[in-house]
This record gives sequence, structure tokens and C-alpha cells, in this order.
Amino acid sequence: MRVLVVEDERHLADAIARGLRRHGLAVDVAYDGSVGHEMAFVTRYDVVVLDRDLPGMHGDQLCAALVGSGALTRVLMLTASGSVAERVEGLRLGADDYLPKPFAFDELVARVQALGRRATPVTPPVLRAGDLELDPAKRSVTRGGVLVDLTNKEFGVLEELLRARGGVVSTEELLERVWDANTDPFTTIVRVTMRTLRMKIGQPALIETLVGAGYRIPSAAQDGAA
Repeated sequence: MRVLVVEDERHLADAIARGLRRHGLAVDVAYDGSVGHEMAFVTRYDVVVLDRDLPGMHGDQLCAALVGSGALTRVLMLTASGSVAERVEGLRLGADDYLPKPFAFDELVARVQALGRRATPVTPPVLRAGDLELDPAKRSVTRGGVLVDLTNKEFGVLEELLRARGGVVSTEELLERVWDANTDPFTTIVRVTMRTLRMKIGQPALIETLVGAGYRIPSAAQDGAA
């Protein structure tokens, strides 16, 4: 899941980003509304965590722009005011959820994850291919009933491949969906992660490489698990 945090209080923005990354999310940060607007329209984010009172471009304007674009991106609006009137106004602007400051971080994570599930096409709650099962809610993977211990990035790559339902996922798409904006686009990190992921999920092999195109888990493997 790819998340953009737009918050002008740098210590808070960085703390939110660090916490979300610990939960396996790819997170970018913008410290003002204008930069946030540019980033939100260059990269497809699942969720934007948006402070309302921003310099550059007000959070209300950015929220309205995202909603008006027709993007599937979900907006979680943050504000220092917890009044009912403020919450109603934010929701009327098109925000999908509203969280007053200060907030419990566990609640923020839960709300972001819930919004992220709504930002993607409907998929089964548990993703399967052959005897492999991935549970996004529990962040667990098993093969043949045996738990497979994956890093956050390995889990993210496997989840993207399973969600593609047999479609090819390019290296560029994996970098965009699983890593963040600070990742070198010429890095070999996807190839390295794919190698360790294949080793961990074992045989028979599930992930195919299509030279020059990307990677896929054939739909036959997933259909056979239905």
C-alpha cells in the first residue's frame, strides 16, 4: 500500500511516516500543500493522510482537487479541531475519514489500512495461489499450512503479484507500489527481493519472470486455489 502524508509539522509528519513504515506501508512525505498536490498527481497513492491547515495550498483545496480528479485515492483528514462542525465540513469536501489531533497512533494505522482496502478493486480477504495463502489483514503468509516468514517488502511484492490475478506486474510498478519516492529507480532491489521471496516460498515455483515485461503468478495457479 502506498501512502502520502501531507503535514507541515515536520516532527509529526516524520513520526507518522516512520510508524506506518513499521507496519509495512510505503510512505512519502510532503511538508506543504503545494508539494503534496504535485506528488499526489504524479504518483498513484492508495491513501493520503492530509492535514487541513497547510501552507502553500490549504488542505481543503487539495482534498477537493483529489476528489474532483476521480482518483481512487482515499483521504484521511487530520485537524487540530475536533468539533463536529469541522468534521462535517471535511467530509462534505470529500474526505473519506476524519481524525482530530491528538490521536492514538494505533487508530491512525487502523483507519489508513481500512481506507487502503477501499482504494483497490475488491479482492478476496485471503489471496491464494496453489497451496500458498496470503492474509493482508493478519499480514501472514503460509504455504502448505506452514507459516512463511517474509520481510515487509517481500510481503508487499507477493501481495501485489497476487492482487494482479495473473496479470504482469512490471519492476517500475513494484517500485511505485511497495517502495517509496526515495528509492533509486535504477536499483536492483526488486530483483534481489524477488530472489529471496522465491527462496522462501519454495517449490513448486509460483512466480514467473517475463523478460522485459515483469513478473506474474499465473492465473491458473490462483484459479486452482479458488
